Amino acid sequence: MDEEKNNPEEFNDPINNNPTQNYEANNYSNNNAPVERKGFNITSMILGIISTVTFCYWYASIPSGIIAIIFSIAGRKDGGRGMGIAGMVLGIVGIVLCIAVYIMAVMFGLAVLDASTY
Repeated sequence: MDEEKNNPEEFNDPINNNPTQNYEANNYSNNNAPVERKGFNITSMILGIISTVTFCYWYASIPSGIIAIIFSIAGRKDGGRGMGIAGMVLGIVGIVLCIAVYIMAVMFGLAVLDASTY
């Protein structure tokens, strides 16, 4: 009888007079479950998309691309790794496209100035 009272896994149900198992003993609560943090990777992917779409505007593309790369590096060990890699790739592509567009614009401007001197 003393063993039943000291057993924390079971307690007596006063209504039905049946021993019932305790929920905490069966680990029905998910307090110990690993939590996947995907925030950095999702943010990286969103900023990478913004960087790629707005490559014509350096003031939007360059900062969002840099922050996308930083967030993807910060979220490497978290869940959602594919989104982090996609964010890094899109951030790099956005920065490269932005730099390429402005280099071509400068070269075109110099070519127009050079052609106008003749």
